[in-house]
Amino acid sequence: MLEPAYQADVVIVGAGVAGLSAAHRLTSQGVTVAVLEAAPGVGGRMSTEKVDGFRLDRIGQLLSTAYPELRLTPGLDGLVLRPFAPGVLLHGDGRHHRVDAPAGARSARGALRAVRALASAPRGVPGPGLVAASRRAAFRVLPGAGQGTVSRVPRGATPLGGAVDQARLGAALTRLANVPVERLLARPELPAMQALTARGLPARTIDGFLRPLLAALLCDPALTTSSRCADLALRAFAGGRLCVPEGGAETLPELLARTLPAGTVHTGVRVTSVATTSVTTAGHGEIRCRAVLLATDARAAAELLPGLRVPDFHPVTVVHHTTDDPPRTGSALLLDADRGGPVAHTAVISEVDPSRALAGRALVSSTVLGEPPSDLDAAVRTHLSRLYGTSTHRWETLAVHHTREAVPAMPAPHDLRRPVRLLAGLYVCGDHRDTSTVQGALHSAHRATTAILKDLGAAGSMHRADPAPTAQAA
Repeated sequence: MLEPAYQADVVIVGAGVAGLSAAHRLTSQGVTVAVLEAAPGVGGRMSTEKVDGFRLDRIGQLLSTAYPELRLTPGLDGLVLRPFAPGVLLHGDGRHHRVDAPAGARSARGALRAVRALASAPRGVPGPGLVAASRRAAFRVLPGAGQGTVSRVPRGATPLGGAVDQARLGAALTRLANVPVERLLARPELPAMQALTARGLPARTIDGFLRPLLAALLCDPALTTSSRCADLALRAFAGGRLCVPEGGAETLPELLARTLPAGTVHTGVRVTSVATTSVTTAGHGEIRCRAVLLATDARAAAELLPGLRVPDFHPVTVVHHTTDDPPRTGSALLLDADRGGPVAHTAVISEVDPSRALAGRALVSSTVLGEPPSDLDAAVRTHLSRLYGTSTHRWETLAVHHTREAVPAMPAPHDLRRPVRLLAGLYVCGDHRDTSTVQGALHSAHRATTAILKDLGAAGSMHRADPAPTAQAA
């Protein structure tokens, strides 16, 4: 239990991935830290439910091996990532089409060769693959458990359009994979769907591939997200592999918490107010410090600091089924190009990460974006039967997780670098200050700790002559 007289250089409110990664960066620089979490455990929205030997993510956001902060964040050396099969599997016109980002293509001609090779590949042979993760990455990427069987894709008959359209798309993804981030952030900003249309991409390519892919990456089926955020998501797709943490989403925050100095994280401690030199808790009194970092979700942060912006949110529902006769899609992420039901994307997740299911049983996890239908389980089963081409009548429903405020919305215009320093001694981080991804949460913590360390190292008082933040500035 946290003693009332406990003092620390920095008190961090919230033990999600942003707060825990910030604690690692600060303690590695010799700064004493206390992380206070109101819930009984760490992780926030990155939580995993255990049901009869299955490990079921509540939101199941997709990660990418191209996320820089997964390599840069202290404490994640032991993180094991399980990648999906390269690219994605599209269900369109009643068939499956495997689509890969072109590996190593540096021109439209190279992209054309890549998509032609994909179109003419024999049954069961995977496409050219994505750019491999850096060998010097601090985390490990393990191979997928199986690739499955995919129908041959006749040239010109995919949801992407014909060979020329595919070549244009491949060239665009290749450019995105290699363009510097700051150049992407300087591009004109529009809602993502408008930006894709304005760039002259064929409607079939947008609707058949980019829309379902970006919906899965951004949890935004309407693609109202800022085009800059969408470009960052496509850049990560083109430059890495989509993946999940081995053992469930919770393993990432639990690894961060476990590798902090003993006594750093305190769960079951609810903070009721904050100042630049102290926090007040319900049941543990006042804790004095030199700086406070709010690392909660956006709504909880605004309750402690009225005036902070609370964004809109994208609701997400994840439906988990088990079966002893899994579909033959292997470890692919399956997207619905036809929008024929409530499921935006689905996967036999036990093929990606066998640790999530019992031996001899398959775990199928499916994501519904937006408000779910009233007959959710029946509608999802019917849709999955069409997507996988198999009966789902005997599938057992393990859990349905609906999270109304799952992912902060990022409509245009969106400030990807929302201030993390409110005033000297008071800071805020989280995916609501950056991009609504694990990369964004970790990067916002990186920015916040840089500001804290700079202020802690400044000569004299940290708190002299600093104006209070305004609602507009926050």
